[in-house]
Formats: sequence, C-alpha cells, structure tokens
Amino acid sequence: MERDEQVPSVIDPNTPSVARMYDYYLGGKDNFPSDREAAEKIIQLVPNITQIARDNRDFLIRVVRVLAEAGVRQFIDIGTGLPTRQNVHEVALEAAPDSRIVYVDNDPIVLVHARALLAETPQTIVVRADLRDTASILDDPEVRAHIDFTQPVAVLLFAILHFVPDHRQSAEIVKGLCAPLVSGSHLALSHSYAGDLTSEAIRTGRSVYRAATAGSITPRTTEQISVYFDGLEQLEPGVVPIDAWRPEWPDVQPDFDRPGLLGGVARIP
Repeated sequence: MERDEQVPSVIDPNTPSVARMYDYYLGGKDNFPSDREAAEKIIQLVPNITQIARDNRDFLIRVVRVLAEAGVRQFIDIGTGLPTRQNVHEVALEAAPDSRIVYVDNDPIVLVHARALLAETPQTIVVRADLRDTASILDDPEVRAHIDFTQPVAVLLFAILHFVPDHRQSAEIVKGLCAPLVSGSHLALSHSYAGDLTSEAIRTGRSVYRAATAGSITPRTTEQISVYFDGLEQLEPGVVPIDAWRPEWPDVQPDFDRPGLLGGVARIP
C-alpha cells in the first residue's frame, strides 16, 4: 500500500496490524513500513513463516472444498484478513454456486478492502465484530438475515484463536460459536503451534505481536487445540500440522517438531 493512498482515519499506519503482517508474509502489497518491520522480526525467529502462511491458505482451500462437497452451503469466516488468492467465497461458490458466506473481522482496513472486493457478490457479506464477543457475530442482524441457522453452517477460525491468550476463554468462545449450530454443521480451525521453538523465541515473538493491533500470540499444544473439538466428530486425520491435513500430495508426513500451525475439522453431531 502506497503511503499517499487514501486510508480511513481510524487506521493507524504506525501500529503494526496482524492482517497487514500476514499480507506481507504472503507477498502482498497492502502493508505499511511498521507492518513490514514487525513481520521481519518474526521471520528472523521463524524463517519458514512465509511458507506457513501459504500453507494456511492452502489448508483453507482444501477445507472449504471438502465441506462444500459434503453439502455445506453456509460459511462464517471469522478473522478473515485481507483478500488474497482463493478466498472462502471463491472456493465455496466454485464448488456450489448457491453458497452463502459471511466474513467477520474487526480490522478497519480489512473491512474496507473486503467490502470493495465483494460489492458485486450478493452471496457474500462483510460485518465488523470481535471474536471475543460471540453474540456480536451470531446476533448481528445482517448475519441473521444472510445465514439460516436451521441449516448446516461451517464456522471457520483460521489463525485467530491464538490471539486469545487465556485458553479457557478461547475454548468458551468456540463453544459459544458452536452452540446454535445444527447437526451437520462443522467447525474448522488452525492454530499456532510452537514445535521445537525455544522459550526465549516464543517470548520474543509474543512481544512483537503484543505491539500489533490484535495483541500477543499464544501458541498451544496439540492437546490444548484438540480441546476445541470436544464433543464433536473429528474428520480424519484429526489435529495435525496443516500441510498434512488431507494434502494433495500423499507423501506429506506430519512434522510435530516444526513450528507452525496445527489444524483440524469436526462435524456437529
């Protein structure tokens, strides 16, 4: 993003944005010097972070295709981030043109970009809400008008729950989001995983993100991430590194030592 480009007044270009840092990891141009500086600090700690970001996008694509093929026609993507290649609506509508999609984010610049992109896509809406306030999402009049909660819905939480530092709170958020979903609905998520990162590297990374708009990042263990799926029917292969979740290439083996993102998908029974 060029510095002289018009930017909404609520956006502070001097404070790193998680969404814009992620855009930088993916090779995008919708970011400011503050975002690039913060992102480079993370790249020094986790040199494969750009690959992790690409893997997360590929994971999202595979998940949405699997769910669309299973008959899901409604998707709520929370923490959508800046538009990039193969967004949820593109994948879902290609697989099932009658799909309906809700994008949810609380970053003003994400909303500006998403609304401009989707102005000509009536099957998709964009709302501003905070993950921590599940009622602000589920009870939003626009969401209620767009999504039929008497039919299956897929809730997508890609690389967002790790910005909720308290594990109990994050689990309650997931439970709250799943509460109104009928049988046949699905929960899909990816989450930061430390792997063999040292405690010092984790502390440094958290301090970098603490200065950004979404706050500190909290990696969790496989066991902690699996808690989000309690009471649900997990799809194979369960909670694994995202590149190993139903990969296009069958020789991909899960590497739990490598830092990155773990992911999984589960069905509401």
